[in-house]
Amino acid sequence: MEIVAFGVQADERPYLEKAFAGRHQVRSLDVFLNRDTAPIARGYEIVSSSVNADLGADVLQALAAGGTKLIAQRSTGFNNIDLQAAADLGMSIGRVSCYSPYAVAEFAWALALAVNRRIVPAATRTRNFDFRLDGLMGRDLRGRTAGVLGTGRIGEAFTRIAHGFGMNLLGWDLVENPRCVELGMRYVPRERLLAEADLITLHLPLVDGTRRIVDAAALAAMKDDAILVNSSRGGLIDTGALVDTLKAGRLTGVGLDVYEEEARFFYVDKSLDVIDDDTLARLMTFGNVLVTSHQAYFTEDAVGQIVAATVANVEDHLAHRTNENMLVTRGQLPAAAR
Repeated sequence: MEIVAFGVQADERPYLEKAFAGRHQVRSLDVFLNRDTAPIARGYEIVSSSVNADLGADVLQALAAGGTKLIAQRSTGFNNIDLQAAADLGMSIGRVSCYSPYAVAEFAWALALAVNRRIVPAATRTRNFDFRLDGLMGRDLRGRTAGVLGTGRIGEAFTRIAHGFGMNLLGWDLVENPRCVELGMRYVPRERLLAEADLITLHLPLVDGTRRIVDAAALAAMKDDAILVNSSRGGLIDTGALVDTLKAGRLTGVGLDVYEEEARFFYVDKSLDVIDDDTLARLMTFGNVLVTSHQAYFTEDAVGQIVAATVANVEDHLAHRTNENMLVTRGQLPAAAR
């Protein structure tokens, strides 16, 4: 069977094609799946999508009309998919329920350290043979407080690294992680975490209850010299409020691997275009802000695991089996997802 895969990165392609070799043919495309590109999938029973795909009701209807029965998304998050519409159309939707949490946690730490120690402006200066240290002073993290919003697998991995740095640990989640407690984490109300943490990192899923959880009020509660890192989902932060906070001279540094409107920009070359997103453009002007293009997951280990899970989803679909990755199975939406 031939499968069409959308949003395939150049470095990801050999992993995907090798994993399916001897099983199925894969047509790898670098374009993202949306209402404009959905007609490409006509005639393909199985479609694989990337994290920034638009899988709203209208796109799903177009895919179903073209014969698509399974969408195998190569990501954990699925806030971009209308699951009820998929169920109504009799489709199956699979995702990757987990992959290396260390890939994301380590990258979140890379962002935190980079903005704390001014690595990017320092490297830019020295490349131009400017070896001054003016404005590059950072802070020791040992003895300071890390606040972790979301202490699942990735949040736990981040916490272990913070523990290694000798930081005090505060956590907030619906359910306490006993392994984080063993490391010395104290679970506290979100308001207290925001007020006391020197470094705040987000590792939450994007659902109705977490959308813009870091809003103007949350930002106002943070220390003026706090560091904020988001390597989870852009919609967790009210970016307009974040820009206002930075304009007021608050926050020591911000590291963002995700952005609310990233689907229009991330993973494509916009260097010759006029950027019509005023919020993103303004964000890029702050010297203490580091923005990367949703690459925290992008390690050999994690991509290999993502591809392996995608293959398993395809094989289980063809064998009329289900697994823990399936969000919708032949039109059946699990009760927990309704």
